[in-house]
Order: sequence, then C-alpha cells, then structure tokens
Amino acid sequence: MTGKRWAAFKIVSLLLVVVSLASAFAVSEVNEMMFWTLLCITALTALAYLVLFSASQKNLHQFVTEMESQLNLTERDSLYKFPAPAIIVDSEGIVIWYNLAFSEQVYGGDAFGVPLNKIIEIDLEKAMSNKNTTVDYQTSHFKISAVTTEKRDSDSELISNLTLLYFEDISDYINLENEMNNIRPSIMLISIDDYEDLLSGEKDSEKSHMLIQIEKLLETYLEEHNGIMRKIANDKFFAVIEDRYIQSMIDDKFKVIEDVRNLPVSSKTPVTLSIGVGMGASDLAESEQFAKQSLEMAQGRGGDQVAVKRENGYDFFGGVSSGIEKHTKVKTRIVATALSDLINSSTSVLIMGHRNGDMDSIGAGAGLCGAIRILNPEMDVRMVVDAEHTMAYPIIERLNENLTDEEPVFITPQEAIEKIDGNTLLIIVDTNNKDILECPELYAMAKQVAVIDHHRQVVNYIDNAVLFHHEPYASSASEMTAELIQYFPGIDKLQSYYADSMLAGIMLDTKDFVMRTGVRTFEAAAFLRKLGADMVAVKGLFANTMSCMQKRSQLVASAEIYNRCAIAMDGSEDESIRVASAQAADELLHVVGVDASFVIFSTGNGGINISARSMGALNVQLIMEKLGGGGHQTMAAAQFKDISLSEAKVQLVNAIDEFIATIS
Repeated sequence: MTGKRWAAFKIVSLLLVVVSLASAFAVSEVNEMMFWTLLCITALTALAYLVLFSASQKNLHQFVTEMESQLNLTERDSLYKFPAPAIIVDSEGIVIWYNLAFSEQVYGGDAFGVPLNKIIEIDLEKAMSNKNTTVDYQTSHFKISAVTTEKRDSDSELISNLTLLYFEDISDYINLENEMNNIRPSIMLISIDDYEDLLSGEKDSEKSHMLIQIEKLLETYLEEHNGIMRKIANDKFFAVIEDRYIQSMIDDKFKVIEDVRNLPVSSKTPVTLSIGVGMGASDLAESEQFAKQSLEMAQGRGGDQVAVKRENGYDFFGGVSSGIEKHTKVKTRIVATALSDLINSSTSVLIMGHRNGDMDSIGAGAGLCGAIRILNPEMDVRMVVDAEHTMAYPIIERLNENLTDEEPVFITPQEAIEKIDGNTLLIIVDTNNKDILECPELYAMAKQVAVIDHHRQVVNYIDNAVLFHHEPYASSASEMTAELIQYFPGIDKLQSYYADSMLAGIMLDTKDFVMRTGVRTFEAAAFLRKLGADMVAVKGLFANTMSCMQKRSQLVASAEIYNRCAIAMDGSEDESIRVASAQAADELLHVVGVDASFVIFSTGNGGINISARSMGALNVQLIMEKLGGGGHQTMAAAQFKDISLSEAKVQLVNAIDEFIATIS
C-alpha cells in the first residue's frame, strides 16, 4: 500500500466510523434493528483499520531492524579490514576482539581471551588516559589511541567497560629520529695532564717525539671512529665526532686512555689524558659548553679519565691511577694571595668542614683560623663544628684548653647562622660536596664562598665559589692549608697548637706518612714541625679508649672476605663506632689477599655508613660513587638512610661486582 493510499484509507475509515456511530445513535429510537446494523458496520471498520495499521507497523519495524543489521555488518567489516591494528579489551585487559591487521602486524596467534600485557608490554591504564602512549613490539613502534565505552544500569551502576585500542605504526618516524640522534655531532675536548711537569727536564727532541706519539695515537683513535681533531694548544685538542661513534667509544670504555698511559715516551711518569665530552646537547654551542664542564670535572677528579656530560648527569670512565703530584708551587702562591685579599675585604670569616668532621677537616680549619687571626688580628674568625658529632674531639679539647686568653675558635652551626652577614667570607675545607657540609643552611646564606679541598670532584660540587683551590693529588686538606699559610705574613708567630692540629690531619689521611705521600707532603710536615708541632703530642691525639679498641678488634674478627675485599658489619650504634670502623678498615688491609676493606656500621636514626679503604689495588672511590658516596682512590665512604645493614651489604657487594667487571 502506497503512502497516499494509506493516508486516504485512514481518513475514510475514521469518517466511516464517526458517521456510523452518529447514525446508529440517531436511529436508535426509531428502529432498533438499524441501530445494531450500523454499530456492526462501525466495529468492522475499526477492526479493519487496526489490522491494517498493525501490519504496516510490523513492516516498519522489520525494515528498521534489517537496516540496522546491514549497517552494523558494514561497520564491523570495515573495522575488521581496517589497515591499522585495533583490539577491544575488557576492564581487566583481556582481549575480546581484534581485527585482521592486529593479527598480521602485531600478534600472529589467537589473541581471544589473552591478557594484553602478555602479548605486548603496555601500561593499559596509562594507554586509556593518554592518547599518545608509545609501545615497542619486536622491531616495530606503535602509538596507541584509546576509546572507552561504559554501560550502566538504571541505578548508574557500571555493568561493562570496553576499550577500543588503535595501534598506529610510527616505526619510520622513530627510526628516523634515532638516525638523526646517531649522526648528531658532539664536541670532545682532550687535555694532556700535567703537561709542564711531564716535559720539564726533557730534551727538545724528546719533547717533540713525545708529543708526536701522543698526537698520532689520538688521530688514529679518532679516525677509527670517523671523528676529526684539531690541536688548539700544546696540550689541548678539539675534536668533533658523531654521537653513534661516541657510543662505540663508551662501549670500549675509551680504551685510548689506557693506550696513552702505556706509551713508552716518558721515563719519569706515564702520560695521562683528561677528556671531556658534551653529548646529547641541542646544538654545537651547548655541546662545547658541556665538553668544557666535563673536562673540568675529569681534571677535578684527578685526571686520567673521561667525563661524558649528558642532560641528566655525568658518566665517568678511567680514573684508575693516582693523581700526579705537581712540583711547582706557583699556583699555591697565587691562591694564597687571592685568599688573603678575600679575607682582608671581608668583615668576618667562618670556616666549615664536612659533617662528622675528622682530624683532617677540623685540623685544617683550626690551622687556617689561627693563621687568619695573625694575618688580621682585628677580624672575627671562627670554625663551625658540631662538637657532638665529630671524630676530632681531641683537637677541639686541646685548643680550648690552651687558648684560654683568646676568643673561642669553635662555634656551633646555630651560632654561625646568627653571626653570618653579607660581608662574611665562608671558607669550606676538606670537601667540595654540597650534600655533606657541616651546615648546609650556612652555605646557602653565604654571599662569598672559598673552597680548599683535596677530594676528587663530585657531580654535586660547590659551583659558586669565588675561590676554588682543588688539588686531588694532595694527601690532605691540612697539607694544602699548611702550604697556603706559608705565604701569609707573620705566620712564624702561629702557636704550636694550631700546627699540631694540621699535622694530625696529615698523619690521619696518610696513615702516618704511608699512603698518598709525596715530596710536598713531607715539605708541609717539615714546615709545621718548624712552627713547633710536637710529634709526641700529635700521636697522643690518636689515643683510643679501651671500648674503642675492643670494638675495632670485634670488627676485624667478624670480617669476611669477598672477591679480595674484606667486609665487616656492626649494628651496635656504639659511641666509638665511627673511630673504630675507620681504624678497623685500615687494619684489615694488612690481611693477606685483601685489596680493599669495607666496614658497614649503623649511626642511629636509620643511618648506615660505609668506611672504605684500599692500598691502591682497587679504587674504592669509584665503588663508593656507585652507592652515592665518594672520596679518594684509597679512602672513601658512603652513607645510606632508612635501610638495614644487610641491605647495605647487598648494595655494596653489587657495587664491587660492577666495578670489578669494568676493569676485568
């Protein structure tokens, strides 16, 4: 039935019903038979209308249903044959549907009912909330977009949660980005360590031969990695090399460092290099800046190593040899003059070492304090010390007893914070690490900072010092201080108690002139002896209590040997544990077959410390750096928070294994 006919039929039928009803009621009083006849006609007409209307509605529903079925079939077929991989997962990440492209490009097996994270490594929650999630599968890279559909009942309760994930193959873009990163050029700066001392006393022909051998080795090494090199000074070279070849240098741990060291060109000392690499910079200018910072870091850590600066920090390679002592004292004299000028231009001076100060830190600071008081008698000069947490209390006690007529040398960190102002010079001794200062708040308040330190430079070093006197080859900060104050006028008036303090610091760090001693170490000791330092009195500063000696013996007795390393532990939190641990670490080096010693001890309040020592066979500084600490090749330490002794030991053993793997 057409639309027009159906409309006409409806109108006629309705009119017929109305007319029939009206006629029936009109004749009902005249002729009862005619009333019932008209009423029957009306009923039949209404019934016919209802039947035809019902039939038309049935056809309409059937049409709509078939139409919907055909539409869904088309959509499903299009999605199934869609060229990009797509899947549907439920709220638990189970695959309930996937298209043909997913089975061809991503997963060839039957994925129905399989958790998605077992097919491809993906954070499903992140993928559902982030339209730009990228995942890797075998050699391909995909960007994932998610569409989530939720079905709820009449009470808004969640019935089902389905997510459609589209996989966009971005492998070409990723590969292109990787290729661009690989061919990006980076700057490398190379410096010959101690160039002047290395060539001093050599004949001109021997000097030329030595430099030719070094340059030839460097040129060959860089040519092997498609780099170019230019000489910019007698002892410095500038190189440009692609990042992918720098990565290959990293893989072979910059073997050029060892090759140069093995050159038979110097009869006095081996040739060593310091190399700074600026990698991952946004442009060449930034790469050069990175390279300069890396070179400074490599030289500050003693040279004979490579520092690679990236956006997120430094990587170090080499550094297995000791620093070479410089015989010239020109730099020391220049630094002493600059320090004198800084002192005289300030209204007060505060001297500070590292936390839990030892005899070197306290001795160097106390000696410098006495020298400045002679240089400028009117100046207020103090050393900041937390007397409750120090291993050098004998020095503090000795000075307090003998300098009764003068202003006290030592003040607490809180007193120093109240005293500091804009014209105060803060001198930091025996550390360059911001994280282990005696009072970090004091450092943050200081406007002028000077640093005197012999430890190898750490990544988080004090970088805002107006004077940074750093000699990693020196035996101790006390040695460096003794050299500097020789150039202060009137220094021969320095009281012997200050000289005793500095000599005690030298003796501590050199193990009574056995470790890390050079010509300048003995010269500094001789200068202090000339000022009246008493060896017997200094030796008395190292006297131990009976409990300390017993604790040291217990630590030595409990040590175990692992990979030629002696490891001892103590969790007693004894008052003498800091001193006993250092002495036990020294004593363990005398055991046959031990190249390094480590003592792990508890400091209370969840703190764990490690004292590390070696005779030079193993670089304990590099091992401690893996644990967040640092120090010297033969003396280093690390600190932990909120871990147990056993956990600290596990980390130490892993660090030892990693270090040995790098040198083997």
